Amino acid sequence: MTLFDLTGKVALITGGSRGLGLQIAEALADAGAAVILTARKESELAEARVHLEARGARVATVACDLSKLDTIPATVEAAMAAFGPIDILVNNAGTSWAAKMEEHPLSGWQKVMDLNITAPFVLTQEIGRRCFLPRGGGKVLNIASIGGLSGNPADSDMFTIAYNTSKAAMINFTRALATEWGRHGVNVNALAPGFFPSKMSEKLIERLEETLLPTIPLHRFGGEQDLKGPALLLVSEAGRHITGQCLAVDGGATA
Repeated sequence: MTLFDLTGKVALITGGSRGLGLQIAEALADAGAAVILTARKESELAEARVHLEARGARVATVACDLSKLDTIPATVEAAMAAFGPIDILVNNAGTSWAAKMEEHPLSGWQKVMDLNITAPFVLTQEIGRRCFLPRGGGKVLNIASIGGLSGNPADSDMFTIAYNTSKAAMINFTRALATEWGRHGVNVNALAPGFFPSKMSEKLIERLEETLLPTIPLHRFGGEQDLKGPALLLVSEAGRHITGQCLAVDGGATA
């Protein structure tokens, strides 16, 4: 179990106040890491902090909108002020936009791209310069999606071309950065969750449950515990020889 021990490590989780980000924060904190959560809403960050502290975690929060790229250096500065240099970065914050291709507004496309891929690029670059490269190591975990591995189910009313494209970009960003930063001792991996109920997806899952479930071999949607083990593997010494990989956590939907 010492391979999974994160005692003494500092983890920054974007979009960490709820949903998959909070679940990953729980896993890393339970393994001993001090965790820093970022999100836009102060109230949700405060609730997440109380929740994690009740589990015995060391927690700090930084309210920010990562799509405002010029605020990212200050966000990193505030995060480092809490517990020191960052050892683990989880790029989880993201958004979507539902529209048919022929009707999709350019503003919606740009909003998705700004938060889902450009912000992780700028944030990872900043933390790499300040923490990972000078110290000769670090872990980057990018939260992609099975939507980045394929199109949407045929004949469905899922029209998320910007989201799917951004997550495909995140997967290749992971591969390209892993090959570039491997020489610096930095592991870069991605998780591609399938259908997990969340604020962003719960209405979609409710609407399409009858058609989605038959496409999942395990015949269930992701639960609150299902992303924790894979995340912990990829940011701990247990995964020290894994880099440049994208692990689908989807009940076999993409098998």
